[in-house]
Amino acid sequence: MLLRTDPFRDLDRLAQQFLGGTGTWSRPTPMPLDAYRAGDEYVICFDLPGVDPEAIDIDVERNVLTVKAERRPRQQGEDVQWELSERPLGVFSRQVVLADTLDPDGITADYDEGVLTLRIPVAEKAKPRKVAIGHSGSRKQISA
Repeated sequence: MLLRTDPFRDLDRLAQQFLGGTGTWSRPTPMPLDAYRAGDEYVICFDLPGVDPEAIDIDVERNVLTVKAERRPRQQGEDVQWELSERPLGVFSRQVVLADTLDPDGITADYDEGVLTLRIPVAEKAKPRKVAIGHSGSRKQISA
């Protein structure tokens, strides 16, 4: 049998359920993320431990990236008696507005060890470039 040492944990969990702090199938919970730039791409990492990769949906509409995932209860036999269940179940969702300087068509996704990693390339039009200065070879007088 597992023993809990925090007497307020159940109270916190109940408050979160009634106040909308945990994910349900009708009310998604946001998932934690990290975002950073690495060279010519932006990287966004979402924490999704215990989620089947088949239950992850990534969608881009206009400049809004939406990631949805669903964690369902594990199927157990009828002889299983739960002692403790603290891992959240339900739908998790997060939306990120992408800048116009990013290329949503080039997004790649990888899921490893419970972390979904999206790589979004910087658009060619947003990369720094040199502007050549033309030279005609002859001088002209500028009059005001």
